[in-house]
Amino acid sequence: MEIQASHGSGITACSAQVKPPAGGSLGSHLAKRLVQIGVKDVFSVPGDFNLALLDHLIAEPELNLIGCCNELNAGYAADGYARAKGVGACVVTFTVGGLSVLNAIAGAYSENLPVICIVGGPNSNDYGTNRILHHTIGLPDFSQELRCFQTVTCIQAVVNNLDDAHELIDTAISTALKESKPAYISISCNLPGLSHPTFAREPVPFFLAPKVSNQLGLEAAVDATAEFLNKAVKPVIVGGPKLRVAKAQQAFLEFANASGYPVAVMPSAKGLVPEHHPHFIGTYWGAVSSSFCGEIVESADAYVFVGPIFNDYSSVGYSLLIKKEKLISVQPNRVTICNGPSFGWVFMTEFLSALAKKLKKNSTAMENFRRIYVPPGVALTRGKDEPLRVNILFKHIQEMLSQETAVIAETGDSWFNCQKLRLPENCGYEFQMQYGSIGWSVGATLGYAQAARNKRVIACIGDGSFQVTAQDVSTMLRCGQNSIIFLINNGGYTIEVEIHDGPYNVIKNWDYSGLVNAIHNGEGKCWTAKVRTEDELTEAIATATGTHKDSLCFIEVLVHKDDTSKELLEWGSRVSSANSRPPNPQ
Repeated sequence: MEIQASHGSGITACSAQVKPPAGGSLGSHLAKRLVQIGVKDVFSVPGDFNLALLDHLIAEPELNLIGCCNELNAGYAADGYARAKGVGACVVTFTVGGLSVLNAIAGAYSENLPVICIVGGPNSNDYGTNRILHHTIGLPDFSQELRCFQTVTCIQAVVNNLDDAHELIDTAISTALKESKPAYISISCNLPGLSHPTFAREPVPFFLAPKVSNQLGLEAAVDATAEFLNKAVKPVIVGGPKLRVAKAQQAFLEFANASGYPVAVMPSAKGLVPEHHPHFIGTYWGAVSSSFCGEIVESADAYVFVGPIFNDYSSVGYSLLIKKEKLISVQPNRVTICNGPSFGWVFMTEFLSALAKKLKKNSTAMENFRRIYVPPGVALTRGKDEPLRVNILFKHIQEMLSQETAVIAETGDSWFNCQKLRLPENCGYEFQMQYGSIGWSVGATLGYAQAARNKRVIACIGDGSFQVTAQDVSTMLRCGQNSIIFLINNGGYTIEVEIHDGPYNVIKNWDYSGLVNAIHNGEGKCWTAKVRTEDELTEAIATATGTHKDSLCFIEVLVHKDDTSKELLEWGSRVSSANSRPPNPQ
């Protein structure tokens, strides 16, 4: 299984343009399959091993090929696209491109996103020979890239002959969709233009058989859960990130409506549960939860976590006050009740819908929340020409949100500040908590905005993260996108500072708005501003949402290096404590 990489460094027979044969070709079959599953835009970086394949993707009228500045951003863009569209795709070249995109594919794997990662591979005649090829590590074994992808994709297909190409491609794509994980497909560079009897007809539409629960197991799980919850005095519900992979948002609402329980979300599930719901109480994140939310969840005598992921970040350094004997954990295909039984092959959507019909309504915990809840305090005030504070910035971002917007939150303090935003109905929201790769948001903004053309994306990005992936602002301009990027310039890696400070957390300051102007270079619609006070911010937002509402708007916000959310300070100290635990005695 091989693949060839990145920025086309050589000219070979693989790069010759091929006219698709009338009977259908491997390249046209793959292009049609992508369109069929909902992919309209493919993010790519050319290289000599994938050029012929790119010709066939371009030839598909319903497919738009978007060239990115590097493979990492192409992968992040496919990730963002999949969040909005349900599936994404990227195309790179063998090894130098494949290993560059690998980090983004690992992130998509961690977030349960079906991303089809396609790589242009070596000429089929080179397999099994003792030849050494360029874009490799200098060994005649071409499997290095494949072995790297085996741990971060749910299936790998190396297509180096036509006889099984149709089956390998279809199996890889359908497996990615069924498992909601990335797939790796390597296609030899001399095959895309060749026909084969299996490609002669239009592709047969995919049929993904629905997963059906074991009926007896489902009934037993529902009965046991209902018995436990109906005896509880003040139960609560907490939504988790695996609601997405289970496609269970509607069933979750049925359960919430029927139960009357308060509804919280884990931080990584923000955006998956409607925050305008009358029983929504905020984000449960242990010590850094929304005001009054943590107290209600942790004092409950029963909590139903639906699709949770408990890791050191979501548990704030393993400090959650959650007791297993009160916990019902509902995973996409399994239900576990406290310290008792676990029911496998019980699927989340069916379970929640069936459970909703067996619960007694119980609003005790919701009434307790309303009793203790104090609305946000005194409006923030500021002196004339006072330097802008981050909490003031996010007060204004809150006012920008509507059903026509979506928020992309970069790893860092934006995690915590964006968590506090109250999302209007149908306002999109995405961030990458499990993998937490800084720089993710630039590519993700590109991909999400390309998929959700009916929304204006508002991206909140720190200066350190932006330096990792800044180049693909260029691609946003080429695509005519009108996202608003708030670049929060505080002079370093603030999230790392709060975990463990050192000189390595200080970065070279850039003229960020000047950089974007240089990238713009007079081509496309772009507007930039640099703001230091609230008045300047207000004016910039008015311009971005008014006269420049059709432009890509980049607003550089200069703030003090120590201006962080209180949640980051608390979270950072707890994660630092967890990271620095001494070895257990042997």
